[in-house]
Amino acid sequence: MDKKSTNKTDISTLGEFGLIEHLTQKIKHVNTGTRTGVGDDAAVLSYPEKEVLVTTDLLLEGIHFNLVYTPLKHLGYKSVVVNLSDIYAMNGQPKQITVSLGISSRFHLEDIDALYEGIHLACETYGVDLVGGDTSSSLTGMAISITALGEAQKEKIVYRNNAKKGDIICVSGNLGGAYLGLQLLERERKIFEEDYNIKPQLGGYEYIIGRQLKPEARKDIVERLSENSILPTSMIDISDGLSSDIMHITKNSGCGCKINSEKIPLVEETIKTAEEFNMDPLTAALNGGEDYELLFTVNKKDIEKVSELKDIYVIGQITDRKAGNQLVTPEGNSISLKAQGWKHQ
Repeated sequence: MDKKSTNKTDISTLGEFGLIEHLTQKIKHVNTGTRTGVGDDAAVLSYPEKEVLVTTDLLLEGIHFNLVYTPLKHLGYKSVVVNLSDIYAMNGQPKQITVSLGISSRFHLEDIDALYEGIHLACETYGVDLVGGDTSSSLTGMAISITALGEAQKEKIVYRNNAKKGDIICVSGNLGGAYLGLQLLERERKIFEEDYNIKPQLGGYEYIIGRQLKPEARKDIVERLSENSILPTSMIDISDGLSSDIMHITKNSGCGCKINSEKIPLVEETIKTAEEFNMDPLTAALNGGEDYELLFTVNKKDIEKVSELKDIYVIGQITDRKAGNQLVTPEGNSISLKAQGWKHQ
């Protein structure tokens, strides 16, 4: 992104409307509910006999992402996925997104093309239409705001506030990898900035780096539950860490929980990297965040069905509110969970 580069196109040569036309010229809609998208004063969407789900997220350079180690294509992809994850966490199906950008003068047209390449890839992967947005100049860097819209049948929407005592607590995938991927990237960034001759040592860490830079929304888990006639009683995506997010469920539902520490899913690369940082991998899983896995509860009558499903793990049980939120150690001791989820600096 060197401003002096002679091979890149200054965005100012297009102007705001020219940039919008450039970024949207290849858009193709795949959802029948998208009546009109970019090109009019507002998009027209149709959701007959469905509830409409809306979520939005703002990502700021230097707060939510660092372009020293985040490729723009990956950033575009991730920016979309974190919003789609919220729709899936409501047991809904995302259908459209809008994208708004704040761009400083240090970015060239090719940089924005790379960002949009990731945005379009996410839309293609998840069957979502890009229907609008806005662009503006920025004095401090890049800002990305994405709004996702989705649909769900009224009786199928899953909220955070309906967990009941005796419900089984489940989680998809594995936890802690995204946080440790971030710690690794930050460590190598600091080393590189102290001596530009030292190349970042990232070999062997591909999985956790991918978890940080290119997460996936768990559309497959929502589909798997539906195919097996399992409707969660509550659900949330893990963006702030297991401890904080289970406590969102228990607080909103007026109950407590008991989490079995030995049942929390971890992979070997996460465990080994945690040891490098002199960290308990369980700490990364509980407090790290940005895994974008689904954390949900199901009625205990569904425990056999849910236990047999691929990439879903039973990790605990909902308890009475008076019991509080507890983590059970391998020795059988109970420790009070604390909401120490990841906070952006």
